[in-house]
Amino acid sequence: MAIPLINPPEETPPAEGSISEAHQERADGGVWEHPGVWVGLILLQSAVVAAFFIARTFGYG
Repeated sequence: MAIPLINPPEETPPAEGSISEAHQERADGGVWEHPGVWVGLILLQSAVVAAFFIARTFGYG
């Protein structure tokens, strides 16, 4: 008997040449993988800029 050409909506048609099973891939975080590092750098830069203005206020610069 031949494979029917029209499958019910809930079924996926067979794939030709596929030997792997479906698996969930981990999302690539890229530069956002460790957001704490970026937050730390922003806070450090903010502290340096604030220290510069505080030093200018008290006449150290």
